[in-house]
Amino acid sequence: MSITPESVKQLLNSEDLGDRLRAVNQIRQLEPATGFELIQNAVNDSSSRVRYSAVSQLDTLGGQNLDLSLNILRDRLLNDPEADVQAAAADCLGALKLHDAFEDLQKTYQTTNEWIVQFSIIATLGELGDPRAFELLKEALSSDNDLVKTAAISSLGELGNTQAIPLLAPYATDPDWQVRYRLAQALNRLGGTEAKSILETLANDQAEAVATEATKYVKATGD
Repeated sequence: MSITPESVKQLLNSEDLGDRLRAVNQIRQLEPATGFELIQNAVNDSSSRVRYSAVSQLDTLGGQNLDLSLNILRDRLLNDPEADVQAAAADCLGALKLHDAFEDLQKTYQTTNEWIVQFSIIATLGELGDPRAFELLKEALSSDNDLVKTAAISSLGELGNTQAIPLLAPYATDPDWQVRYRLAQALNRLGGTEAKSILETLANDQAEAVATEATKYVKATGD
């Protein structure tokens, strides 16, 4: 049976959860404009699994109408009762470069107790590329959650503000090689003399992945 907007809409209106989940997946096979219209019926579904799947697709479908997407994602970020859905909304806000959502992301990070939401917000701030994120990312470096801290290191690299380098420097001796690896990636993006000095040290790191990543910038810039 071929997938059509009508068949997908019928599944979306089904009382069966499996039908609705299948419908959201089938939206990927439709034209983006049609998919965007239909996905709006699923972002408020009674099932968090359906809402999560629907919201997650807005990183690609949301470009059809950025203003409407902003309203949808902001609503799910602030009001959805499930942390996974909130996290997906945060991811999409960054992917779509919706800078008007920055204050909502900041507020949610500072008020939520859900680490997955905090992680997604910190990770998406790098992709969002909003200079206002610097202080929040600085705050996240002190997180008790290692994943949030690591995401902050990466996002500070993506943000491109070289004032982050002194904040990042202490992580060159972090016992977790994955933290040192993210640091090397961030410093490669930030560049400059200060970053190169730290990368030269990391180029001799006992973890091969860290040393290889650190060596990239050192080789590219020469002596």
